[in-house]
Amino acid sequence: MLDFFWNLGFFIVALGLLITAHEYGHFYVARRCGVKVERFSIGFGKAIWRKQGQDGTEYVLAMIPLGGYVKMLDERVEDVPEELKPQAFNRKSVWQRIAIVAAGPIANFIFAIAALYLMYLIGVPSLKPVITSTTPNTAAAQIQVTEPLKVTAISGQTVRNWEEVNLALVGHIGDDSLSVSVAPLNALEGLDTPARTYTLDTRDWRFDPEKESPITTLGLGIYRPEIEPKIASISQNSAAANSELKVGDLIVAINGENYTDWPAFVDIIQHSANVAIDLTVRRGADQLSVSVTPTGVENSEGKLTGVLGVSPTQAQWPENMKLQLEYGPIDAIGIAVDKTWQLVAVSFKMISKLFTGDVSVKNLSGPISIAQGAGNSANYGLVYFLGFLALISVNLGIINLLPLPVLDGGHLLYYFVEVITGKPVSEKVQEIGFRFGAALLLMLMSIALFNDFARL
Repeated sequence: MLDFFWNLGFFIVALGLLITAHEYGHFYVARRCGVKVERFSIGFGKAIWRKQGQDGTEYVLAMIPLGGYVKMLDERVEDVPEELKPQAFNRKSVWQRIAIVAAGPIANFIFAIAALYLMYLIGVPSLKPVITSTTPNTAAAQIQVTEPLKVTAISGQTVRNWEEVNLALVGHIGDDSLSVSVAPLNALEGLDTPARTYTLDTRDWRFDPEKESPITTLGLGIYRPEIEPKIASISQNSAAANSELKVGDLIVAINGENYTDWPAFVDIIQHSANVAIDLTVRRGADQLSVSVTPTGVENSEGKLTGVLGVSPTQAQWPENMKLQLEYGPIDAIGIAVDKTWQLVAVSFKMISKLFTGDVSVKNLSGPISIAQGAGNSANYGLVYFLGFLALISVNLGIINLLPLPVLDGGHLLYYFVEVITGKPVSEKVQEIGFRFGAALLLMLMSIALFNDFARL
């Protein structure tokens, strides 16, 4: 229940900030174009706070925080006094109307730049994208890894950490090929070692972005510090908690066989659902035998898998693997703009691949997933929440640019038709378009909500 309110709280904060930025874009440009703005509302429904500004605009905070609007004087909506008609939206030139409508999505892109700028000023702790192996029979299997290698670029796009590698790879879903550039790890220490580029055949590269990582499914073996078989924590009400195991126990053997590595140990546990196993552990100077029965739990595929409820001790990350993405006030501007452009490019690619079928509609996310993302990112700290805000702001801007008549993009489509033809699109055509757009948007929102509930 606490997680629910935490996620809900940060969802409202995130949505409030993004909607305010979007609507302020419309508001600011409308005022600069001489349009009278009657109401600036964040949220829908009953007002919980309102104030009449000296500029004649009513500022409202409404009860339902799932959107907002800027109400402009418009003869198409209501009767306008003769003396105010020059301030009506419909009386402005087509280029002014285009500027007013486009200002909302543009404000979202500017907000993303600002959020990323602040994020890079604070500094983002990251890990360098180092691989120590590749998986046989995968697209990346041809990469020869005889020593730790750093991924330096994906299809010519420079990458600095795993998050950027992930973002770059997602943009290639459905493509026939992509290239991966790698350099020896000693290049991280200032040695001038050229990168080697491999072109990977990705025609058979398929994965579910909701469940699988594009990095591992491509076949890149991520470097991880050595895992020690020493129990670091025990989950409450787990099989381990109900046994004689204790934090600090060193696993020596399983069912009489010497311990080899953690993945092999996990595999034995998963295949021992509701079956007792004998663990030999070292506790201080003593060596003990402990019997424990992994709890049988049904996994996502409906199969019964064993769960013990222990976590191992992981060695510290080497300093040369860590990366602090932190920039000065000037450099952070260029980095934030470039990052925003990358997010825009990937988002457009994903939308286009949604329509071509390369990306399944099952990957659409709705408000529940966004709320969970807001809460999870806030859990990690301010810099991660800022990154989340930037991502959602970019997506909000792009969605509003889609040529659906109920969105900003639909209005822009009509205005550009007006530019070409020299006359406004007829009210009848606009009404048909709005109905079609509303139906399509409702369908997409229904799919997104269905996916949200399916993931719970």
